[in-house]
Amino acid sequence: MLDFIQTGGMFMWPLLGCSILTLAIVIERFWTLRRTRVVPKNQLNEVMARLREDRMSLEYIRNMQQHTGLSSILAAGLLSSKHGRRVMKEAVQDAASQVIHELERFMSSLGTIAAVSPLLGLLGTVVGMIKVFSVLMEEGAGNTSLLAGGISEALLTTAAGLGIAIPAIIFHRFFSRKIDELVVSMEHQSSKLIDALQGDRDSN
Repeated sequence: MLDFIQTGGMFMWPLLGCSILTLAIVIERFWTLRRTRVVPKNQLNEVMARLREDRMSLEYIRNMQQHTGLSSILAAGLLSSKHGRRVMKEAVQDAASQVIHELERFMSSLGTIAAVSPLLGLLGTVVGMIKVFSVLMEEGAGNTSLLAGGISEALLTTAAGLGIAIPAIIFHRFFSRKIDELVVSMEHQSSKLIDALQGDRDSN
């Protein structure tokens, strides 16, 4: 691997950094965007059961606030439910905005890496080709080893840039889709809680 990086020239080092950062983001996103963490399967059912049985307590709601995802959204709705539907919806929306912001963390970084990596590879290619033409000007076409080295450097950076960008794009789209699905699920369940506590949906 070290020989591969050294052969590719100085642009291989920022590309290596991009690859490490991409791997770290992908692992972190897989861990953070687990459905069991963001939208626990029985969370709403448990809340509704406590409401029906009059077992809802402030301590339980405060504990829900300590968790991310659906739990914190439902907690915001429960705390504001006595102020009417409009206030409850606003509280739920504010909490949802914070949750969505957390879910989208590092997504812009992943998208930036996907866009920048091929450009770094292309820049390395251009520099490598400049070296090739410099060799041609100084020594002619007879020194094939030097020519091959310059061409190799150019091709390696291009391959490395694409090798980083392609997975980054794939995972960016995968996580974006996953976030959309989680958001729709949270909106659906929070709407159920609002309807249960405030009666029929108003015109707003």
